[in-house]
Amino acid sequence: MKKFRITQTKSPIGRNIVQKRTIFALGLRRIRDSVIKEDTPQIRGMIEKVKHLVNVEELTV
Repeated sequence: MKKFRITQTKSPIGRNIVQKRTIFALGLRRIRDSVIKEDTPQIRGMIEKVKHLVNVEELTV
């Protein structure tokens, strides 16, 4: 199963509430925070909403 390493690169301050909640739902709290999530349609949708605020790397496990 593929996994993603999602790293927050920009602040959600000044963004709309949907983007702020998506960052929070991904488990990111501050800039340079990273989380590892499995590749699911839900996670891909969340990444798409905030792609301008995060950096995504594919991990092969």
